[in-house]
Amino acid sequence: MASLDSVSLAILLGSVLVMAGILSSLLALRFGAPLLLVFLVIGMLAGDSGPGQLQFDDLRTTYLVGSVALALILFDGGLRTRFQSIRAVLAPSMVLATVGVLLTALITAPVAKYALDLNWTEALLVGAVVASTDAAAVFLLVHAQGLRLRPRVGATLEAESGTNDPFAVFLTLMLVELISVGHSSAWHVVLEFCREAALGALIGVVGGRLVVMALNRVALPQGLHAPFVTTAALVIFGAAQLGHASGFLAVYLAGIIIGNRPTRAHNSVVTFLDAATWLAQIVMFVLLGLLVSPQRLMSSAVAAVMVALVLMLVARPIAVFLCLAPFRFNWREKMFIAWTGLRGAVAIFLASIPMLVGLSKAYLYFDVAFVVVIISLLLQGWTLAAAARRLHVALPRADRGPRRVELDLPGQLEQELVGYSVRPKSLFFRRGLIPSWSKPTLVIRDQRILSPVEADPIAPGDYIYLLAPPEKAAALDRFFVDMLPSSAPDPHLLGDFIVSGEHTLSELAEIYGVKVNEADAKLTLADYFDVHLDHAPREGAELALDSIVLVARNIGGGRVNVVGLRLPEDEEDSGPLTRMQTLKRKLGDLWASVAGV
Repeated sequence: MASLDSVSLAILLGSVLVMAGILSSLLALRFGAPLLLVFLVIGMLAGDSGPGQLQFDDLRTTYLVGSVALALILFDGGLRTRFQSIRAVLAPSMVLATVGVLLTALITAPVAKYALDLNWTEALLVGAVVASTDAAAVFLLVHAQGLRLRPRVGATLEAESGTNDPFAVFLTLMLVELISVGHSSAWHVVLEFCREAALGALIGVVGGRLVVMALNRVALPQGLHAPFVTTAALVIFGAAQLGHASGFLAVYLAGIIIGNRPTRAHNSVVTFLDAATWLAQIVMFVLLGLLVSPQRLMSSAVAAVMVALVLMLVARPIAVFLCLAPFRFNWREKMFIAWTGLRGAVAIFLASIPMLVGLSKAYLYFDVAFVVVIISLLLQGWTLAAAARRLHVALPRADRGPRRVELDLPGQLEQELVGYSVRPKSLFFRRGLIPSWSKPTLVIRDQRILSPVEADPIAPGDYIYLLAPPEKAAALDRFFVDMLPSSAPDPHLLGDFIVSGEHTLSELAEIYGVKVNEADAKLTLADYFDVHLDHAPREGAELALDSIVLVARNIGGGRVNVVGLRLPEDEEDSGPLTRMQTLKRKLGDLWASVAGV
């Protein structure tokens, strides 16, 4: 009976720790403390050196839980990644995820060697353990602080943090093997990396496609789709690892494949995985906190702080600036990407590998990684929002998104039912705008179900349901939040073929002779972007209007307020001078009304 009681006590204590971690996140969100740090501290307090006095030194269980948690985190990240959004930054992200990790490790190694009294291989292992950024840490803190990053910066961080873990894991395992077994040729290491990456990519792509086929062809009972996909992700991870391939790369690519193809129950899968990864992170950080000994940390604390500062202030910035030099990033964007190299559970998880295989000085690697993570979360985590605004890579904060209801429609994969509450200050209510790819289907008012025709006009407080493609459903949010005040266009921005977004298509058609649908004639240019873009408008977004192209030149209040006009080449370059002068004269009247002159 005593053994049964010990099992029950372990279940009770484990569940209480997890619950404490969840509840503590409320305080962290309120006061700005990084959430991941809270979970680590809870684990430390519960450990044998804290008031909890809980004895825990099971490294195998920690590695198992860490592997599963990291696999789910990477799969969830891939599932939420739109390939279209990262395609433009794939090259710089891959360079950062491979060459950047290697450079960071190499620059950090000399400091680790002399500060911790290690040989070069051991020092390089310290650098490899702390070299990669943590996807969970980066995006949890970005979302918790309500940051909206410039699209290119956000996409680069997303792709880098999701793909640098496999390379960091490979580098760590190679160095552990080198220390354990002996010397290995550089050619062998390169071939091994290429083999693991190629095989991992193959397993991930094939596994992702098989999961998509199974989801769409097998009639699973309602509610089992999400557990099936989660289990399939772990099967892909385990199969890749068993085949000596990169399981972390495989599971991330599988997530991207599944997330970018139409599947059944996509929304329930994403919701389930969101909860699963959140719980996995909590358990992982609590277990890692339990392994820490504050007394042991003190012996290497000063040296570990030196490693952390060099890593954040020297190694990571140098690696980022060198890797992004061939690409068109300005110095502010590079500086922010360098500062957002947050370290999280991945570093501590990698540091547990030397402990698991029984390397000498294994606990030193773990303690250094732990100190680096603590300093990174405190220093970089707390200043992330301030750095984004100071470096001008943060967009104005949007209103908190509306509560969106998404319902799958059995029998087809192209459309789903998306529901919103209608707000009195929303773009939909005040301007009657809705994207061209969505279709209002029903309205709920005072407990009654009405068709859009019966409910016309829509009133605040109504619930409206629309048909929309699943991959575009989130883009509907901007039509149902309170409208931000539009910024007045800067008169100095207005010049040849640049006009205010508040002018209507009919005014533009009158000047250029372009054909405009009668239904669109009263739309302003800003409305036209809202209706026809699949996402929130961004600077540089383009839309065709008959023979000309509209280009978003300036965004204010979440809407386009200055529009550039790209004329057909024959009119821009070889048209008669009188034609150009006439256009400028007519546009001058429009500019005068905008600038108040």
